[in-house]
Amino acid sequence: MVGLSSLEFRIGLLITFVAKSELKDLKKRTIKGRLNSLKLLVKRGADLLKPVSVFRTIDHAKRYSFKTHQLLDEEWSEGSKSNAAQAYKSFCEINDLTIPQHINFGKWTYRFQKLPWIPLEREVDALIAGSSRKLATFLQTLKETGARCGEAWRLKWTDVDTEHNIIIINSPEKKGFPRQCKISSKLAAMLNTLPKASEQVFGDALLATLRKNFMKQRLRIAFKLQNPRLRRITFHTLRHWKGTMEYHKTKDILHVKEVLGHRHISSTLIYIHLVNFESDEYHTAMSKSLGRDEELLAAGFEYVTDRESVKIYRKRK
Repeated sequence: MVGLSSLEFRIGLLITFVAKSELKDLKKRTIKGRLNSLKLLVKRGADLLKPVSVFRTIDHAKRYSFKTHQLLDEEWSEGSKSNAAQAYKSFCEINDLTIPQHINFGKWTYRFQKLPWIPLEREVDALIAGSSRKLATFLQTLKETGARCGEAWRLKWTDVDTEHNIIIINSPEKKGFPRQCKISSKLAAMLNTLPKASEQVFGDALLATLRKNFMKQRLRIAFKLQNPRLRRITFHTLRHWKGTMEYHKTKDILHVKEVLGHRHISSTLIYIHLVNFESDEYHTAMSKSLGRDEELLAAGFEYVTDRESVKIYRKRK
């Protein structure tokens, strides 16, 4: 049995881990997830001060059934092992613990990256149209700016210029770059309908509360429209949608990198390979004036050709 002083020491290490993680500007959800992984390793018998003990625990950890309250014969999934290994490596880094070279925690930290799923624009628009005012405005913001949900949630009214249709992302996540985003008149109007009772555009509530509300409304809308694909749309899906559409329109990967605020081009290259649009259907529109041109471009249409002084535009359905 662990002595009281030793137990207190380990608790102190976990407290230090949380405090220093917060100083590194990690998201609360990330810190909580890593802390839970470390606590779970301790419950499985790991000694956090001994890397060999932790490695063996992760390598043979059994899954737990919340129905029977017993350990199963199945081992943790590769994803669970990867999360636990990453949490422990972070723990060692913060607490200045050295992992011997022969202990390969990297065995689980490499995970194959799956290509994100990209919905159709009409599905995104249907989800936005069926949502409540605040949620619809938040989703439209994600769609048009490609911001991460946390970046959009922290938007302040001082970051929004509805007169010139501009939003500035001043609180980027994951060491991304601040950026200025052009928005549509539609989104500007939606933003202007929100109450200005707080300095933050979407209020002072927790993002987790909005996410739970979103999941409920998404389920309702998917059932109403009889389209189960809507249930696959998440806040982050709209960021992937924006990146994909921007690359499809411009074929300029550096432009997409700037739009999404990526620090490294490697994070952006995925959008080159996401979707083949060659056989997709399009909406078409025509223009005979400069004003109409601007209106169509702002709505996401792309110029195709001229016919008898009429410009022809198209937009993916």
